[in-house]
Amino acid sequence: MENKINNKPVKVFAFGALKAAVWTDSRVVNNSIVEMHSVRIDRTYKDKDSNEWKHTNVFFAEDLLKLAALASEVYKWLRLRSFEPGLEANKEDNVPQNEQNNYS
Repeated sequence: MENKINNKPVKVFAFGALKAAVWTDSRVVNNSIVEMHSVRIDRTYKDKDSNEWKHTNVFFAEDLLKLAALASEVYKWLRLRSFEPGLEANKEDNVPQNEQNNYS
C-alpha cells in the first residue's frame, strides 16, 4: 500500500472563533483497509502585538459550551458517515437495533 500524506482535513466545522478539522487516515485492520478519523479543535485569536491571526488549543470557560456543541456536530457527522451506502459499517447486522431506523 502506498503511503500518502494528506495535508488537508476532509471536513472543517466552525463555531465563531472555534474550529474543528477532521482528518482521515487509512489503516489495515484484520486484513481490511479501515478509514480512521482524528479531530483537531482550536481557537483563533488576533495577537495584540503582531496584529496577526493565530491559533491555540487553550480555551476560556465561556468557550466550553461552544466547544461541546462543536464536538457534538463533529461526532454526528462522523457517526452518520459510518452509515453511508457502501461502507462496511452500513450493514444492518453492524447497526445496533435501536439505531437501525434512524439511518435507513
